Amino acid sequence: MSRVVRVGVIGCGSVSQKYIPHLLRLNIPRQRVDIAILCDADESRREDVRERYGITSFTTDYREVLDDPEIDAVLVLTSMQWHGAITREALAAGKHVLVEKPMSMSLEEAAEIVEQARRSPGYLVCAPHVILSPTYQAMWRHIQRGDIGTVLTARGFYGWSGPTWGRWFYEPGGGPMFDLGVYNVTTLTGLIGPAKRITALSGIAIPHRVVDGLPMEVQTDDNAQLLMDFGDSRFAVVTTGFTIQQYRVPGIEIYGSEGTIQMIDEDWAPRGYELWQNAAGCWQIYNDRSGWPWTDGVRHFIESIENLTPPLITPEHAYHVLEIMVKTMESGRTGRALTIESTFTPPVFEDPARLGERAHLVHDPGRE
Repeated sequence: MSRVVRVGVIGCGSVSQKYIPHLLRLNIPRQRVDIAILCDADESRREDVRERYGITSFTTDYREVLDDPEIDAVLVLTSMQWHGAITREALAAGKHVLVEKPMSMSLEEAAEIVEQARRSPGYLVCAPHVILSPTYQAMWRHIQRGDIGTVLTARGFYGWSGPTWGRWFYEPGGGPMFDLGVYNVTTLTGLIGPAKRITALSGIAIPHRVVDGLPMEVQTDDNAQLLMDFGDSRFAVVTTGFTIQQYRVPGIEIYGSEGTIQMIDEDWAPRGYELWQNAAGCWQIYNDRSGWPWTDGVRHFIESIENLTPPLITPEHAYHVLEIMVKTMESGRTGRALTIESTFTPPVFEDPARLGERAHLVHDPGRE
């Protein structure tokens, strides 16, 4: 695609303040993207986006964006509860769509979206974009190469004390599993493969919060422990919640029959990884100095449109992750283990023999 990609952004809250600058950076050294229109239901944001980005084309009706035949691609960055409906309409309009996580709050609607994406002329890229980071891909190569042997167990961890803005975080359709745990579930299923069964503990640990300066009653689970079964007695656990003040543990840990690999910091902002191999008898530390941003999916999105190449991030993977999260809530309510019906083909990267060129090895003898 030789011409500039014309983009409409739907949702101008805090998430857009990360995506829009990333889009603008793609225009260096040449223009590749035209942010043709911004949309938000809150009229007061018109002046804010004009001051921030100098963009004056603004609407409060997202259908105005979708009805414009000159718009090639749409970013859906609204609150989670609106993702599904807008994504469906955008695909029906023939647009390329990048939607923030999750693609929908409903499995039924998400299944329709996946089927739509298969028929649509536009690509669908669903956040999170964790599989694009150099750290993730280097860990994937180690695992594929057998550097830690057979993967046996794993753990993901991501939580904090919870937002003091946006009441929808604590209303039905919100909650930490969909806001935070989604990263870990995406990473672990990407590295290990599709889960076959889950069981979970989930509930409301802090029933009353102050949000946007007003007290409210929490209406969705804010604390969860998820156990995933990958078959052959291979398991992973995800800890997430708006119940965690601080922590100092790796975001992702993968334990194999011959070693361990663990991510430094969160999977949405990794700083590298640590590798233990029994044969080596020491920890090897790889610091990722690439500065990879969690909004990198938008670069991949634009490049896929330009080159007419299907994105590495697939709707089927996003649906599988959503099924796991929805059933986490159900398992938490019922106490039952639940079968995961969906599957997907994990993304494959270049030759596993090649490790990330942007990772710098530092040997730490203090951890031997």
